[in-house]
Amino acid sequence: MNTQEIEQFFAILKAANPAPQTELEYSSVFELLAAVLLSAQATDVGVNKATRRLFPVANTPQKILALGVEGLAEYIRTIGLYRTKAANLIKTCEILVNKYGGEVPGTREALEALPGVGRKTANVVLNVAFGEPTMAVDTHIFRVANRTGLAPGKNPLQVELGLLKRVPAEYAVDSHHWLILHGRYVCKALKPDCGACQVRRLCDHGKTLESTA
Repeated sequence: MNTQEIEQFFAILKAANPAPQTELEYSSVFELLAAVLLSAQATDVGVNKATRRLFPVANTPQKILALGVEGLAEYIRTIGLYRTKAANLIKTCEILVNKYGGEVPGTREALEALPGVGRKTANVVLNVAFGEPTMAVDTHIFRVANRTGLAPGKNPLQVELGLLKRVPAEYAVDSHHWLILHGRYVCKALKPDCGACQVRRLCDHGKTLESTA
C-alpha cells in the first residue's frame, strides 16, 4: 500500500465511522485500565459481562483492594485466566494507591510497571484515556496490517512501529479503533468479508482477488 492509498484507506474508514470508540465499557480511567487488563486472551463481550457486575460494587483501586483476591475472583470467574488476572489487578491497585494516590499514571513507563499491564494494555490506556497516538496491536490489527499491506511485520512490535510511521498524523489517534473494528467485523481471520469491504480496492489482498477474478 503506497502513501496515497493509505490516506484514502483511512479517509474511507473515517467517513464510515467518524468517532470510533472502544467496545469495552468503562466510565473512568481506572475502569478502563481494569477492563483492558482483564481483556487479555478474552473478548470484549466477555469482559463487559463481568465488569457490569464488578464495577457497580468496586470501581476504584481502594474498593477493589477491599474485595481481596478471592472476592475479586468471584466477579470475574467467567473470564479466562481469572485467578491470575485477579492477583495482578490487586497488585496493580496496591501500587496505584501507595504510589499514585489511587490515580492511573499517564506515562508508558509507569503503566508498564504495573502487574498484568504490558505494552498493548499501556497503549490502549494512553490512546483511549489520554488521547495519545499509540497503536495497541492485537490479533485484529496484526492481521489487517499484514493482509492489507498497510504495515507488514513478523511480530506485533514490528507492526506497531510500522503503523506509527505510515498512518497519517490526522488519523493517528483514532486509527487504532478503526483497524480493530475493521478486523473484527470485516477483515476477519478465516472468512474476510471482502465483498462488503469499503477499502478493498486499496488493499493488497483485495487487489490480488480482483486480478484473479
